[in-house]
Amino acid sequence: MQSIKVCQHIGQDGLLHLEIPTEVKNGDVEVVVVYQPMHQAKKRQWSPEFLSAFGSWKGELVRAPQEEQPERVPFE
Repeated sequence: MQSIKVCQHIGQDGLLHLEIPTEVKNGDVEVVVVYQPMHQAKKRQWSPEFLSAFGSWKGELVRAPQEEQPERVPFE
């Protein structure tokens, strides 16, 4: 069994036309098609349970002092 992912455009007629090259010639295959509109595929949906697991920062955010960096060798 092989999986092939393709992105296609569906026209005004509402018909999806697929041309999928295969290694099979003169034989029978079983084809399963699962489609999902692109705008839903890219939209990320977070559940309230997922977001509540992280909580929020309380207090002040303070950056620790940074050490002096050694001088770098210049490019030639």
